[in-house]
Amino acid sequence: MFKVIQRSVGPASLSLLTFKVYAVPKKDSPPKNSVKVDELSLYSVPKGQSKYVEESRSPLEESISQLRHYCEPYTSWCQETYSQTKPKMQSLVQWGLDSYDYLQNAPPGFFPRLGVIGFAGLIGLFLARGSKIKKLVYPPGFMGLAASLYYPQQAIVFAQVSGERLYDWGLRGYIVIEDLWKNFQKPGNVKNSPGTK
Repeated sequence: MFKVIQRSVGPASLSLLTFKVYAVPKKDSPPKNSVKVDELSLYSVPKGQSKYVEESRSPLEESISQLRHYCEPYTSWCQETYSQTKPKMQSLVQWGLDSYDYLQNAPPGFFPRLGVIGFAGLIGLFLARGSKIKKLVYPPGFMGLAASLYYPQQAIVFAQVSGERLYDWGLRGYIVIEDLWKNFQKPGNVKNSPGTK
């Protein structure tokens, strides 16, 4: 078919030389007939129409299908809960990391102030013995008072925002109670006594 150059024996330095080899077809070789892809038996297409037939389910496959159908509402509820909870948890983790960084590089005098504020909360808890309402009011009140001594500007802003919110909540409560009172006073809501018509 092709002329091939045989190996030659020579010194090692000659192996570093590059040269080209030209191959020439033999003159007495018969012409080749190429075979088409369709003629190969590997690619032959079966005659007739093929039809997909679904196999019947085994009892194991049937029970797994029923189990998946039964668990589907629960898995969708879990996915929905996860998608709603994930951003909140990420923000909580970020807040924790930020707090940790802040505590690692705390400004001078921060920890003594934190100790005084915490001690004020403990005093409030000690003074609130016996009453559940006092236990809810005294510790945060004493802690807020101690914090306002160290951070007066933030305490003023907090008081203004809290006052506005309390005013809004009180106004909303007043409107709701007023609407309930008006609905209660309507003549259609009063039941007739058995002697009247």
